[in-house]
Amino acid sequence: MRKSQFLKKPVNIVFLSLIFLILFNPFTIISAGERGVLMRFGEVQKQILEEGIHFIIPLVNTVQKLSVRIQKQDLRAEASTKDLQDVFNEIALNWHLNPDQVNHIYQQIGTENEIIDNIINPSIEEIVKAVLARYTAEEIIIKREELKSEIDTLLTEKLAKYNLEIDDISLVHIEFSPLFSQAVEAKQIAEQDAKKAGFQVIKAQKDAQVRVNLAKGEAEAHSILQESLTPEILQYQSIKQWNGNLPLIMGKDDVRFLNLDLEDLQKLNKQKK
Repeated sequence: MRKSQFLKKPVNIVFLSLIFLILFNPFTIISAGERGVLMRFGEVQKQILEEGIHFIIPLVNTVQKLSVRIQKQDLRAEASTKDLQDVFNEIALNWHLNPDQVNHIYQQIGTENEIIDNIINPSIEEIVKAVLARYTAEEIIIKREELKSEIDTLLTEKLAKYNLEIDDISLVHIEFSPLFSQAVEAKQIAEQDAKKAGFQVIKAQKDAQVRVNLAKGEAEAHSILQESLTPEILQYQSIKQWNGNLPLIMGKDDVRFLNLDLEDLQKLNKQKK
């Protein structure tokens, strides 16, 4: 009697319903950027819960939420080059789960941390070592974009088998052993010194060629001048510079005047007038 009377009161029914909802919660909410893996007594179902609120059967159904947003994974991988140099790589990988296959991903691999530890990190290390082994240390520096593209292609193919998709991969930093770095620095300094010496040689050759050309020019000018200076021209230049006074030529025994042609003097006087 008391139980029936208790249930007849609406307030009591609401109270019992709230207790039921709190204890068993027949609803689940899938937030933005997530997918829900629906399980029935622990068995993964084909249905994937999209974003929003969903009704589930308490004690029968459970839901595992997985993020399908782009995630970043940083990893430092060590490898050896074709010429047996140790190289250390800092790699940043942007990846996400295939939203349509999250039930298979959870069933085969597990949670996001298990995906990173068991699939992504080992795959990066394996592919980076395989690719770098085909390049020399110098080629790794020169062909960085080619190296990145090859790692991206191989890693995309490998992770696709696990329904994981790559958005981008970056070779953040490539570092060689201290001994190799010192050798590279010494080589660069030697190459710079060689280029500098080469420039100096080229400059010296050009300077010498300039001096040769100047000497040839002066010699040709002198040759042309000698050919053009006839006795008449020399005499005319002498008369043109004469100031009207007869120069004396002092000898040992006598005094002589410079021999000038009278006609030349008359012509000069006419020109001055």
